[in-house]
Amino acid sequence: MQIPVNKNATKGAKELLVYLCDTAGRAVITGQHTQTVYMEEAVYINEKTGRYPKLRGFELLGYSPNINYDDATYECLKEVYDDRGTLDAALEWAKSSDGILTFSFHWFSPMYGRDKSFYAEHTEFDASRILTEGTPERDAFYHDMDVIAGLLQPFLEADIPILWRPFHESDGDWFWWGAKGSEVAMELYKLMFEHFTTVHHLDNLLWVWNCRLKEGYPGDEYVDVISVDIYLPEYKATDYRKEYEELVSNTTRNKVAALAEVGYLPDTDMLKESQVPWAYYMLWSKEFCIGEKYNTVERLRSAYTSSYAVTSDR
Repeated sequence: MQIPVNKNATKGAKELLVYLCDTAGRAVITGQHTQTVYMEEAVYINEKTGRYPKLRGFELLGYSPNINYDDATYECLKEVYDDRGTLDAALEWAKSSDGILTFSFHWFSPMYGRDKSFYAEHTEFDASRILTEGTPERDAFYHDMDVIAGLLQPFLEADIPILWRPFHESDGDWFWWGAKGSEVAMELYKLMFEHFTTVHHLDNLLWVWNCRLKEGYPGDEYVDVISVDIYLPEYKATDYRKEYEELVSNTTRNKVAALAEVGYLPDTDMLKESQVPWAYYMLWSKEFCIGEKYNTVERLRSAYTSSYAVTSDR
């Protein structure tokens, strides 16, 4: 049985990790991402299936301290404003339910950004310079971390555990934190781990690593959950076994695993048969959930009504 890598982990964090480990291979926790206070995806799921996801993912992009409002498209600003208030919504939901929280952070670059500057193409910010003492990039990085740590403080005070997944998809180069390679992103993750645990004492966080590259793995001493994001080019019924084997072979077999983002729902009947030990999955927001462009209502119902699925009511 795993124990959190933070030796000062709260009771809630310890219990959540035990729960994830107990669930993996015996059932799968249903999860849904949202980017608004209305959580319209969860409403849609309930309308179609009669159930709600056990896990909900919320976004922090609108809380980035360095959004360049003067050089942003309408699309960017709409996403930012839609995201405002989601931390309050997440806290209220967590207090009033027995659900599980996970946070994504499309972090607008600490410096030099324009438009959606979490994308590397919209910023000249060089993440590798964070690793050098005394650089403006390092100072800006720590400034932003301090701001975000303050926003997470109410969850600590309420002992609400969070599956915290920073620097996600660092196996790609599309985000600024991965643009200089997964090894740089790994070092940023370690810096955040040390800062959040030893300076801000955010002991309610479980640390989720989200990269499938061997050279990018920070080590078992920094990771509670290994995870991967998967967006298939087209739908096929799958338990994501191939992706699981790839993930554990390139990271570790000592940690519980999760599908941190998917575009297509896993086939729950296949998972029940194969028992590939994904503790949870999180379907991405908007059109990935609502409507039938990616996931049909029939498949949504199957995912939520299966005896293998863990929903908010069971």
